[in-house]
Amino acid sequence: MSSEVAARRDAKKLVRSPSGLRMVPEHRAYGSPFGLEEPPWVPDKEHHCRRCGKCFCDKCCGQKVALRRMCFVDPVRQCAGCAPVSRREADFYDRQLKLLLSGATFLVTFGNSEKPDTMVCRLSSNQRFLLLDGDGDDHREVEVARIAAVQMLTEGLPPGDSLSHTSLPASRPAAEGGNARATGMTLQYTTPGAEGLTQLMLTAGEDAEGSRRQATAWLAAMHKAAKLLHEARDQ
Repeated sequence: MSSEVAARRDAKKLVRSPSGLRMVPEHRAYGSPFGLEEPPWVPDKEHHCRRCGKCFCDKCCGQKVALRRMCFVDPVRQCAGCAPVSRREADFYDRQLKLLLSGATFLVTFGNSEKPDTMVCRLSSNQRFLLLDGDGDDHREVEVARIAAVQMLTEGLPPGDSLSHTSLPASRPAAEGGNARATGMTLQYTTPGAEGLTQLMLTAGEDAEGSRRQATAWLAAMHKAAKLLHEARDQ
């Protein structure tokens, strides 16, 4: 990727919307796939919830909470129903997003290949791509918006049981709870010009305990990211 294209992807601008200041991508096509659009709202700038757009009295809509999924620069007014959701999402941006950006080492299997490759997988700075880097010039990219299905691979679950981004609550990462431990993940995604879905599998290696812990934490963060992606599509 040329430096000019990379700069265009990451460029941002400050805009003022009816709900407040927002730092948004210079080019709309390069926005984060986890982001949400501002909702239409009743024109009462003091008492409407910036997340759902509904109008409330001051008592029911008096909390100002960070809303990074809509790119707001400062905390904004939210109703009693939306504020807790935004607080939970803040954990993704404050902790899990940093894990995804720093990356982790996995054994990566593409399609029906019998031999996995050792690669570092991380999220791009603009959150739009999964970047996989192996030995030498071995570099792959998966556009996050094209991911159609995510399934966790775990230890400690009954045979045939599985975890997916559509079945787990946001407060319970796949690496936590009971005896289940994330060991890997399968991703299915569409590829431009190709029919059907392409699959890749990420498996945490056994070579170093520290590396495995980083990989397990990365998988849990990616599981949460997949859930946010699912919610953004349903908006």
